Amino acid sequence: MDNHTTVSTFLLWGFSSFPDLQDLSFVMIFFSHVTILVANVSIMVAIKLSHNLHTPMYFFLCGLSFSETYTTMVIIPHMLVDLLSESKTISLPEHATQMFFFFGLGANNCLLLAAMSYDHYTAIHNPLHYTILMTQKICFQLMTASCVTGIVVSLCIVLVVFNLSFCDSSTVKHFFCDITSVVSLACDYTFFQKMVLLAFTAFVLVGSFIFIMISCVFIGSIVMRMPSAQGRYKAFSTCSFHLTVVCIHYGFAGFAYLRPKDSDSFREDMLMAVTYTVLTPLLNPIVYSLRNKEMKISLKKVLGNICRFSPRW
Repeated sequence: MDNHTTVSTFLLWGFSSFPDLQDLSFVMIFFSHVTILVANVSIMVAIKLSHNLHTPMYFFLCGLSFSETYTTMVIIPHMLVDLLSESKTISLPEHATQMFFFFGLGANNCLLLAAMSYDHYTAIHNPLHYTILMTQKICFQLMTASCVTGIVVSLCIVLVVFNLSFCDSSTVKHFFCDITSVVSLACDYTFFQKMVLLAFTAFVLVGSFIFIMISCVFIGSIVMRMPSAQGRYKAFSTCSFHLTVVCIHYGFAGFAYLRPKDSDSFREDMLMAVTYTVLTPLLNPIVYSLRNKEMKISLKKVLGNICRFSPRW
């Protein structure tokens, strides 16, 4: 029988690996977080109040903004506290809760991107029947399916990870409860468990990415046969913005979770994690909305109404 003590509290080492950059990191991440919140909330309010934006594309965009806002709320506030605090500990239940919400919302984001690709394909392939094929009910079902699938996958991952025995160390070499950093502390982590976690991760990342790429291929083949140059430009413009975010999102997430790992890769993993927890949510409002004429007009109206009804001293 093994003689070891089960760990109940973890130390998030995180940015302690870069002591000279902690103050600068705090300032940059804080203002990035505020920008993410303001941009995404503004998008959700604009879509809610503007009847001309009550379409499937903006319905999914609103869902993505909501999901990404809460994804950052799960990670960034705790990260900012750790940057200013000497004590960087987190209890086992807090650890499991953060992992559950982060991966559940992250999986939901991936599946929403896939749903948005399907929406783009339907709009281009069947423009005359688009309103019949993408009804409010179908959009709600797709969003619900994304959310439920994300919750189930995340719950399975958390159950596998936190049924392990953590006995070798309590220092997590990351700034949040990442799978790889946590399981590296376990003393009974087997090849089978590793394959199970890889299967769940690949199901969300690879499965949704393949679906998006297939949609893009079909969209490209349809667009190339369009007789109107203006129609081709509009279709490619809309899809190129979506594809840009997809490449950033899946590129960094895939590099972090699907590549082979070694004991010295934690610094690279952290830098990749900063990208998909801070940079991607920051870019999405810009790529999807702030370069969209309809969204610009709606945002100006919302901001104008706020200024008009705000008290004047």
